[in-house]
Amino acid sequence: MGHKVHPKVFRLATIYTWDSKWFRRGKQFVSALQEDVELREFLRPLLKEAGLNSVEIERTPKNLVVTLHVAKPGVVIGRSGAGVEELKKKLLKKFYQGRRVTLNINVKELAKPNLASEVVGQQIALDIEKRLPFRRSMKMAIERVMKAGAKGIKITLSGRLNGAEIARTETLSQGSIPLHNLRADVDLARVRANTVYGVIGIKVWIYRGEIFTTTNKPAHDDEETVSQLADKSRIVRAKN
Repeated sequence: MGHKVHPKVFRLATIYTWDSKWFRRGKQFVSALQEDVELREFLRPLLKEAGLNSVEIERTPKNLVVTLHVAKPGVVIGRSGAGVEELKKKLLKKFYQGRRVTLNINVKELAKPNLASEVVGQQIALDIEKRLPFRRSMKMAIERVMKAGAKGIKITLSGRLNGAEIARTETLSQGSIPLHNLRADVDLARVRANTVYGVIGIKVWIYRGEIFTTTNKPAHDDEETVSQLADKSRIVRAKN
């Protein structure tokens, strides 16, 4: 009997940190958690064109900091920061109308968007919604990710693929995905493609190497992998 665990949850406090950083008690915890979920659900379709990968939320009693990790920051920022101001107004109107909250929005660019599973999944979803052959989209995505420096990738599609009457599951993979290794930097994304035949579910796993230190940065940024640490140790030995 398989017990499926999200790769990030499995590695929390080992190599990853939490996307939401705040503390609440009792009923305040429930309302804050629900607000986080609704805020992410509100931002995801709104920033689809910008290639939104993740949303980090930090709270204090009167301040809220939302950090957006996107592939195309220019789409979010807009001309002279007009896009960020408009986004801030929408969030305040939707979630904090009549409440005194200081909202700050930070936009960070992904160093390697082709190694972010959410961005890769969104691209596959767009291809499927445009009625492109799903296998071709999967193979192109695998090629892009491996060229970007990934150690392994697996893509699974489920649903009425190519409009077939009976739903099925198709999987393509390359390289390795060590899900049991706590040092392994494995990024998982679940994306939905809405077609005229129904919803196609997309899962993308990307293995980006191993991490030996706990970090507050997202794993898609410049992390020290095993090969980088090995190179550093060789340099130190050569100096000695």
